[in-house]
Amino acid sequence: MSLPTEKPSFGCLNDVKVVYAAVELAVPRAADLMADWGADVTWLENTGAGDTIRDTAWIKQQERRNQRSVSLNYFSEEGREVFLKLISDANIFIEASKGGTWARKGLTDEVLWSVNPKLVIVHLSGFGQSGDPAMVKRAAYDLTVMAYSGYMSQNGTPEQPMNPGPYAGDYINTLMVLSSSLAALHKVERTGKGESIDIAMYETLLTMGQYYLVDYLNADILWPRPGARNQNLCGIGEYRCKDGFLGLCLYGVDQNKYLLETIGLGHLWGTEDIPEDTSGLWLSNPHAKEIEEHLEAYLATRSKYDVEKDFAAHRIAAQVVMEFPDLVKEEHLKLRNDWLNWKMEDGQEFKGLGVFPKFQQTPGQVWRPMPKQGGDTRDILSKMGYSDEEINKLAADGIVKLSE
Repeated sequence: MSLPTEKPSFGCLNDVKVVYAAVELAVPRAADLMADWGADVTWLENTGAGDTIRDTAWIKQQERRNQRSVSLNYFSEEGREVFLKLISDANIFIEASKGGTWARKGLTDEVLWSVNPKLVIVHLSGFGQSGDPAMVKRAAYDLTVMAYSGYMSQNGTPEQPMNPGPYAGDYINTLMVLSSSLAALHKVERTGKGESIDIAMYETLLTMGQYYLVDYLNADILWPRPGARNQNLCGIGEYRCKDGFLGLCLYGVDQNKYLLETIGLGHLWGTEDIPEDTSGLWLSNPHAKEIEEHLEAYLATRSKYDVEKDFAAHRIAAQVVMEFPDLVKEEHLKLRNDWLNWKMEDGQEFKGLGVFPKFQQTPGQVWRPMPKQGGDTRDILSKMGYSDEEINKLAADGIVKLSE
């Protein structure tokens, strides 16, 4: 199946050109979102095995749609020349590597700005571009920055910290890459001057874990790992029903009154310990253990669906913990067109997700599937002014890789 090479006009980012050099997951996913929203995205892969995402069975099709693949040895002398031409008219360039890698290879921000003064440059690394040299150069993955940032220590049971998955550290950083890139692009449009962004993955996770971190900074409070429940309040967490699990977030005066009455503890409402204006049932309450035990016993004998329906009718935030088969059958997802199928390059149908969020006036779209490694190398270099002879020589010298 021949892939389209001319991006159609669509989306909020229709006039934005993005180039990135990174492997799964944080940076490519940010570029994927921009591509879904209309940006023209070029994915730089090495000339060896390419992006490690290619080793996966299915997620590569979801997260590399709408992109062009150029396979280039950008740190070689000849490859550097190609790279600089490639970013000469780009709006955003994003790379992910150990701190300082691109500068050590001679591709400093100043070199990039010498060919494109308005370029937004984003450096993503585990520990940043500056600081302790040993940390800056340290290898990093989702799990290790979760461990370093203290985010992991807030998840799991009292006995065992656990890494939130799948790859939450990467995907949280995706949103930081995306938001900071677009913030810098707004600044460039206002001033005409480029920007460089230093994103340390652990710092993003520090901000995501700040809810309880600031309690420690200001009052030396160390909240315990909550397991399946909240550290502070009754009725918040994951509870077992007779046919599965329910996510429950109990808060509010009317909600607390109804729940206590429902689980057989209505006599506690309006007492000195639980006054009639109680919006939160704190674990410090002398009846907290009793409330939790009654709630667990109540839920254990009832269907999660019945409880969800009843609690929702009384404005209690309760939701069945959905498994993948449940999601596929869920009517709300169908009505919102959350599922989207498209043809892969081999002609087979891929079942995936649509474009989120849903822009009303300038909706995003899927215009091409994931290309082969280097599948767009010849097309893009040709448009940059390289002749077929020059491209073939670059390929023969190992500077680029072609897939034709």
